[in-house]
Amino acid sequence: MNEKARKFWTLFWSTFQLSAFTFGGGFVIIPLMRKKFVEELKWIEEDEMMDLTAIAQSSPGAIAVNASILVGYNVAGIPGALVTILGTILPPMIILTIVSYFYDAFRSNRIVNLVMTGMRAGVAAVICDVVITMGKSIVVMKRVLPIVMLVVSFVAVYFFKVNIMLILLACAVVGAIDTIVSEKKNEARPI
Repeated sequence: MNEKARKFWTLFWSTFQLSAFTFGGGFVIIPLMRKKFVEELKWIEEDEMMDLTAIAQSSPGAIAVNASILVGYNVAGIPGALVTILGTILPPMIILTIVSYFYDAFRSNRIVNLVMTGMRAGVAAVICDVVITMGKSIVVMKRVLPIVMLVVSFVAVYFFKVNIMLILLACAVVGAIDTIVSEKKNEARPI
């Protein structure tokens, strides 16, 4: 198998496995994708993964699919995005097809209900991991504005129930303004 085919197979198989064994929504897949593509394969930098996560979250659609598309595109262009879409959507389609045939048996089965309850606890732990990992990377930057935005965003969503899209839009505007101001300051500095 040549290098290009191996890369496409790795993209497909990685996203297929991640999607097949990730329960609990899109945020659960993010730390697993980070581990796979940033730490293990080293195809993406940590900052890039943070950016891809932010874009995936703010785009319409399922975050797992959005993140897979962005990772695939980042690694191998449009063909990579298509491969990762396929790898991400196949497992849920297969699982849901099987579950739909046995839905009545699953719905009333006590053991299945207990397993689902246990999985919820695991999902909560993984989401906490995402929050800590992403929050830590913001704090490590040692810049005041991102930390203030993090705290204000949390307070606005948690306590005041502000729509998350308004928060994302406001953060995007503040981030864009901060970037423009920083670039102008860098241009004005003598070399």
